[in-house]
Amino acid sequence: MQDPIQSLLDEHAELQQQLADPAVHADQGRARRLGRRYAELNGVLEAHRRVGRLEEDLGAARELAAEEPEFAEEIPALEAQLDEAREKLRRLLIPRDPDDGRNVILEVKAGEGGDESALFAGDLLRMYVKYAESRGWKTEIISATESDLGGYKDVQLAVKSSATDPAEGVWARLKYEGGVHRVQRVPVTESQGRIHTSAAGVLVFPEVDEPEEVEISQNDLKIDVYRSSGPGGQSVNTTDSAVRITHLPTGIVVAMQNEKSQLQNREAAMRVLRARLLAHQQEQLDAENAAARRSQVRTMDRSERIRTYNFPENRINDHRTGYKAYNLDHVMAGDLEPVVRSAIELDEKVRLEALGRQSG
Repeated sequence: MQDPIQSLLDEHAELQQQLADPAVHADQGRARRLGRRYAELNGVLEAHRRVGRLEEDLGAARELAAEEPEFAEEIPALEAQLDEAREKLRRLLIPRDPDDGRNVILEVKAGEGGDESALFAGDLLRMYVKYAESRGWKTEIISATESDLGGYKDVQLAVKSSATDPAEGVWARLKYEGGVHRVQRVPVTESQGRIHTSAAGVLVFPEVDEPEEVEISQNDLKIDVYRSSGPGGQSVNTTDSAVRITHLPTGIVVAMQNEKSQLQNREAAMRVLRARLLAHQQEQLDAENAAARRSQVRTMDRSERIRTYNFPENRINDHRTGYKAYNLDHVMAGDLEPVVRSAIELDEKVRLEALGRQSG
């Protein structure tokens, strides 16, 4: 274990020198990337130092116990602390997703179930906004298409954090939310009290720090403009301010109509397009090398049902991790952390097992 630790400590020292150079901060994108990595390695450095201190304390206690028996009482507690510190260091040595410190663009789309699905999409949006607030993150609705009953046919939410530690980053937690979210409840449109099942889809993309990170040729873009519309398709704008951008090589399409000007909608669409292209590039890499996928819990299959929200039983189930709790009302109010933590812990477990197989 010493060699990989030493290489990380050397990298930490090198990053410290680079970040002390004012010239580095002239490129804000590069400075952010270096800062994220430096913060990540800070955790490794601190954990490594704690292991060293506990090893010294335990060695000293064992020596003193040979002459003074009362020191022997300290040994079990020190051994337990050392085991815990070594395990923490081992977890920190798991290769981290390099996007963990990034902000995200999260999309919620109504699926099967018509109006009820759109209402549930609105509930999911509020859940994510409240969860973000509980963690001190900022949110911004980039685009939204409302349904007739007040839900959302689709909505795009930007979530931002000022945290420098990648482990506390937005992507580090919300990347596991992508997939189909199924709801079981009595719809407001149901007059006989029957429970219906519907679903909404969630897509999560790491946001690009700087436009230069993702190269986009103007020749690869097809840009259409049209009049924006509201719920039910009625026109809400008399000018062609809405924008639809198609990335021809990948077929990715982004449409924006929330802003009043065509320029603002185009800028918002490009922001989302860059995030989708970054995710597309990573999915290609993951598909080419499945053994090295950065997340074993986050699926590339956006049609996978990941979670069920059962309102009559106040129950939430995560089908990937086996997490189950009867506090759905709290979860919908933003208390999502235990559910997210179950995905993080399963992912870490799988990564640790893979690390053990490689070292073995």
